[in-house]
Amino acid sequence: MIYVTSQGDMWDKIALEVYGSEHLMHILIDANPKYRKVLVFSANCELNIPELPRQRVNNIPLPWRGSA
Repeated sequence: MIYVTSQGDMWDKIALEVYGSEHLMHILIDANPKYRKVLVFSANCELNIPELPRQRVNNIPLPWRGSA
């Protein structure tokens, strides 16, 4: 997916908008090394938005965990 920035966008705001958490902005930064040092974006920068990695939940009690 591609995200086109608006004037004033910041990594944390974009992460909150696309992933629902500003704490995931590191994923966006890693996927867009060209913009790594940008703090406040100008308009019309195209950012790659990778899918979030799937997380496996291992703390579920055994009877409900199922086979994996």
